[in-house]
Amino acid sequence: MRALRPRSIRARVTAGAVAVLALVVSIILTGSAFTIRELTLSQARDRAAEGARHVVEQIMTERYSGPIPASEPILRFQVVDWRTDEVLAASDALTGFPPLTDQDPEVSDFRLDDVSCGLAAGGHEGDCFQVVGYSISDSAYGDDIMVLAATRTPLVLSGNLLEFVMLGIWVLLISGSALIIWYGVGRALRPVEKISAELDRLSVSGLHRRLPVPKSDDEIAHLARTANSSLNRLEEAVTRQRRFVSDASHELRNPIAGMRTKLEVELSDPDPDERARERLLTGLLSDTERLENIVSDLLELARLDTDVAMKREQVDLAALVEQEFTGRRRPLEMRVHTSGPVPALVNRLRVVRVLTNLVANAERHANSRIDIIVQHHQGAAVVEVHDDGAGIPVKDRERVFERFARLPESKERDPGGSGLGLPISREIVQAYGGTLAAGHSDLLGGALFVLRIPDRTESHQ
Repeated sequence: MRALRPRSIRARVTAGAVAVLALVVSIILTGSAFTIRELTLSQARDRAAEGARHVVEQIMTERYSGPIPASEPILRFQVVDWRTDEVLAASDALTGFPPLTDQDPEVSDFRLDDVSCGLAAGGHEGDCFQVVGYSISDSAYGDDIMVLAATRTPLVLSGNLLEFVMLGIWVLLISGSALIIWYGVGRALRPVEKISAELDRLSVSGLHRRLPVPKSDDEIAHLARTANSSLNRLEEAVTRQRRFVSDASHELRNPIAGMRTKLEVELSDPDPDERARERLLTGLLSDTERLENIVSDLLELARLDTDVAMKREQVDLAALVEQEFTGRRRPLEMRVHTSGPVPALVNRLRVVRVLTNLVANAERHANSRIDIIVQHHQGAAVVEVHDDGAGIPVKDRERVFERFARLPESKERDPGGSGLGLPISREIVQAYGGTLAAGHSDLLGGALFVLRIPDRTESHQ
């Protein structure tokens, strides 16, 4: 499936946001138009009603001797006998005009509201007026009198002008918002385009490249940092793989070349000696065993490098050490010191391999005694392996954990070793978030290896 381009995302986000905004703005403007219309009409009717009440007060005691006085904003007044529809008095604007409305007042209501438009209201064609009338039963003009007052409907409410104004506002808001959203989304996605361009340039030979991290502390910056962390792990994995291939080819080339040479010499001998051939086969068997050990260690390193998941369980390291290294006949004196259960969340087979490597290393270099101390110290399970050998020089205490690194004494005491035991042990321990370090034993005076596995490894289960 083709990846969605940032430009397409920009269009989709803008369209979605504008659609939602258009709906919300439409609802708001529709409600606003209705509210404005009702409030404006209500204010116009209130003004007309106030003028009509003033006329009512006037005719309660006397009649008008001429036209009804009028001033802005109310220029139209009438006093009408609503039973005969006779206009008894009017303002100048309505002199000679029929009643503003032919609507009769309700029996139970003394006020009426109506709308009068055009020439009938003394205006121009298309003009409309809000008419308010009050019915009175006792006045200077007699009974059953209706006082009418009319005020011009505001221009904004004439026809559909208000709706057109609201529609214009809607178009302006949506258009402006669409431009702002388009620009904002484009600006927000600009770092994504840079990240995408940088990812396109990545290759196996260019894993050192990293994605640009925006200065803004937002989700995109977090994505870039996460991707860079993944690239770091990927580069480290590829580096380990290349190192593994290089180490394997280097270590396997020499013994295979030696075995090939021995075989070629033996095959080229026209008169082979049976005893020499037997010695050759014995030597080849020894070389084969060494190759088998190297291949086994290399496979273990490959599994560690690819982070093959292995089941973890709660293991008591104190009981494990006593089970594995006590009760057996050994050429050296071995003492195990524990102070109770020391739990650790590990893979049992792998931790046994680590302990076996450390003890085997101590046995190769010790003179007469090995001490193993298992304890729980400062939130970690700790295993110390002491020996009374010559020890490890300070400058070589990190070198012994390098792959295929072998000190002169190690080559002398164990010619068939692969130099992978300690590196494998450290990588297993580091997979549990722990450490494996070499140092000097104050207890026995020789080498000291300290294994620490923190309690927090339980969170990685």
